[in-house]
Amino acid sequence: MTDLSRRDFLKLSAATLTSLAFSPFLPGLESFNDADLIRITTKSASVFSQPNDQSTIVGQRFRDELINIYKEVDGGTPIYNPIWYRVWGGYIHRGPTQKVKVLFNEPLTSIPEGTRQLSELTVPYSQAMRYTKTYGWQPNLRLYYGTTYWIDGIDEGPDGQPWYRIYDELVGFPYNVLAMHLRPIPFDEWAPITPEVPLENKRIEVNLNTQMLTAYEYDQVVFQTNISSGIPAGRPSPNVISTKTPSGEFRVFEKYPSKHMGNGNLFAGVEDYELPGVPWTSFFTESGVAFHGTYWHDNFGTPMSRGCINMRIVEAKWVFRWAQPLHDSQSVFNRGRGTKVLVVP
Repeated sequence: MTDLSRRDFLKLSAATLTSLAFSPFLPGLESFNDADLIRITTKSASVFSQPNDQSTIVGQRFRDELINIYKEVDGGTPIYNPIWYRVWGGYIHRGPTQKVKVLFNEPLTSIPEGTRQLSELTVPYSQAMRYTKTYGWQPNLRLYYGTTYWIDGIDEGPDGQPWYRIYDELVGFPYNVLAMHLRPIPFDEWAPITPEVPLENKRIEVNLNTQMLTAYEYDQVVFQTNISSGIPAGRPSPNVISTKTPSGEFRVFEKYPSKHMGNGNLFAGVEDYELPGVPWTSFFTESGVAFHGTYWHDNFGTPMSRGCINMRIVEAKWVFRWAQPLHDSQSVFNRGRGTKVLVVP
């Protein structure tokens, strides 16, 4: 597996658009579609006759189904997240969904030697593949919209098209993703925000009771949003990590623009705890509690996590850019004494 020559790349690129409709790696994603869609993120989601969960259930939709949104409706309940989507046949609550689009990208022609390029997935999902001499191409992880990945090369993939080679810091060996599914992110989109503000004049406060995050500069609010903290179930046994977000004073000490959370099992099932490409992750405890983008629910305002601070992807990106330690375009992670974090119960 080596980087494509320019001649080979151009030959493959010319055939890419005409072959999209026949690619087995685009299940249900045969054409560009920038309309509002939702993806079901849980095993199943109910369709209700009205925009509230006291109305009649008229149907079920299942994980990774893609559904057109006709309208967003404020149903009034639940109070922390009252948004419902009008879909064919009824209404689906926003919580067990992810808003997505189908956006294809022109592949890069090369990756400079010794460098990596950060990218984001711009289709609802994509089937990653891994090549070995013994078994050839094999499917592994399913990747989701808004997740981020380090590209470190370009290969000819199993369908003869350009596929990016992905560096995964947890797995330790590469896998590939169809190049048209990933958008390279220019560094100016994720460069540090207000790096000139002294370290002690920035802080983040998280209120676990109100499920609100507030960022301050010089004691002035510069950002505020609702989040989902850890489910306050505590630790059922000494061998199980607590799902409760700890309270106290901390520091952001390590940031990853792309983080693989889980056990690093490339062949994990969709129900397993395996989360590749978690975007804009900022750790603030040694036990692994972090702010990060979340693509597996849209139910912010109530505890949902295993201890981390779940955030909308665009908002986690803002926190990543704003908080110290400072970061650069090539570092897989950045470590240092960073922005103060106060978590209050």
